[in-house]
Amino acid sequence: MPTPPKEGNLEAPTRYPLKWREESYYDKAALNQELERVFDVCHGCRRCVSLCDSFPTLFDLIDESETLEVDGVDKADYKKVVDQCYLCDMCYVAKCPYVPPHPFNVDFPHLMLQYKAIEFKESGGSVRDKVLSSTDGLGHMAGIPLVTETINAVNKWSPARAVAEKALGIHKDAWLPEFASKKFRSAANPNLSFDVKDGKRTPGKVALFATCYVNYNEPGIGHDFVAVLEHNEVPWTVAEKEVCCGMPKLEQGDLDGVDRLKRINIPHLAKLAREGYALTSLVPSCTLMFKQELPLMYPEDADVQAVKDAFWDPFDYLVQRTKDGLLKNDFNVELGTIAYHAPCHGRVQNIGKKTEAFLKTLPGVTVKTTERCSGHAGTYGIKKEFHEKSMKIGRPVFRQMNQAEPDYISSDCPLGGQHIAQGIEQNHQNNPDLAHPISLVRKAYGI
Repeated sequence: MPTPPKEGNLEAPTRYPLKWREESYYDKAALNQELERVFDVCHGCRRCVSLCDSFPTLFDLIDESETLEVDGVDKADYKKVVDQCYLCDMCYVAKCPYVPPHPFNVDFPHLMLQYKAIEFKESGGSVRDKVLSSTDGLGHMAGIPLVTETINAVNKWSPARAVAEKALGIHKDAWLPEFASKKFRSAANPNLSFDVKDGKRTPGKVALFATCYVNYNEPGIGHDFVAVLEHNEVPWTVAEKEVCCGMPKLEQGDLDGVDRLKRINIPHLAKLAREGYALTSLVPSCTLMFKQELPLMYPEDADVQAVKDAFWDPFDYLVQRTKDGLLKNDFNVELGTIAYHAPCHGRVQNIGKKTEAFLKTLPGVTVKTTERCSGHAGTYGIKKEFHEKSMKIGRPVFRQMNQAEPDYISSDCPLGGQHIAQGIEQNHQNNPDLAHPISLVRKAYGI
């Protein structure tokens, strides 16, 4: 790891590459030593206590130890801290004053990732975690007549969910996505017939990385985005071949699994990037994977870096097209009040509040924004041991969004949006319409 600069350095926070291919990365004794060092820094600060449950868990372990210091915590209990981390990255970006280049050199999320990677290498992961992170394997069932309908029906059947909870550890009350009757990529018809209109910063053509969720579960979100692009005469296409971005594997510490997916995705995306396309996805976690995690795993890979440089959050792209004077503003449908949730993996991209800013330009719209973790956090919110805690984490979000008495609730993260909708329904007996922000833009255009 590079030598941290001297104290007092005023450089912006930085991230060091992940040395996951080096043997030393999997040295458990060295990791425990580093965990103790970082936990001691966290213990003396405690600014992150209001984020995920990793920090309250850590502080409780310290406060209940004989020494009242980190050295009194059994190292076997470090796992309790790690298990509560779902790599949202908010502590690094929003709270911690000791991130690099500070000499304390604290990168809590990537330290948790290293622990998960060592654990996965030792155990191979649980059956449940392998199933949940194999999104393409599950998604192959989408679009198959009768099979899709049967699976969707079974997922709503209480006796079947009770069996799944016992056998796989998937909480019986957690929301699970339905499979679509037709995959997005099967129905997508790329349109390159428009003239390419380049702005000062934005490429004039878009390539959409569909994501597993949009492709297999909610293709309507993808079709809504395509409709917005076509209304604005933006040429678009999709990657020639696509598999999962790798974030579910990363969250489990399966770095070899991430590598296998990267070897399929990156060549196709890099080709599009070099052809001048703006790359984008409609799930913030997928966007973050290509903009941050893969570049840190492969700092010397020119293709990975080319994809990083070409990847945009969709609303960052739309806002910039507006600034370039290349986006139509012929909105003709008023949407009323939108309770908008800014997801963690969108906030940590350091692009500002682009979705909120764009929604506020729509006529007849009032936007009430909530910036707090919804509690869903990838697979965390559907696991038996964490679901109730995830609902507790999300309760302030449910309450704040419900108090807006919205016509729509919306989140850039479609899974987080569904989690919020479930929480509002369970806790407040309201049932506002749920729509992805890009779907709301299409509605506002009236197309």
